[in-house]
Amino acid sequence: MEMISERIVPALRQAVWEALNAPETLRGCIAGCEKLELVGENEYDVAMAIKIGPVAAKFKGRMTLRDIVAPDAYAIVFEGQGGMAGFAKGTASVKLAEPAEGEGTLLQYEVRAQVGGKLAQLGARLIDSSAKKMADDFFARFVKVFDPAAEAPDVAAETPPADAPAKAPGAVRSMWSRMTR
Repeated sequence: MEMISERIVPALRQAVWEALNAPETLRGCIAGCEKLELVGENEYDVAMAIKIGPVAAKFKGRMTLRDIVAPDAYAIVFEGQGGMAGFAKGTASVKLAEPAEGEGTLLQYEVRAQVGGKLAQLGARLIDSSAKKMADDFFARFVKVFDPAAEAPDVAAETPPADAPAKAPGAVRSMWSRMTR
């Protein structure tokens, strides 16, 4: 999976950088994030409950920040295990810059990830659309940190716990049709 995008964050670069490096801020912006704890220099233990299509799981893993050029850029290396659901691992590069027009900070990111196990069996289209939705939800919440009037999605209502029973096939088809619109 590969995802490249950019967003304007309504804040100065230093404030955006500080928020991107604050575990409590990130924990509140990542849907399903149960734990994001600093365990070493630029290393974090992470626990998340996610649902992609009919597969729901709790993932535990590690996230490491590398190639740090404060307050402009860093790389994130991540890996996580979700038991029977499979695994996810990859890298993300994050860059902050002045926008071509207007105020705020241009946040650019590029993610490359691999998934295995049941997740890989779901197909690239479903995984890609779920990853895009997770990124969109993250940025809606992240922008709300700087602009409380901004709309943030109620992801908690959409993301059932990992131990919730699987939906009936009709519900999965319905969810699939919503995700592929």
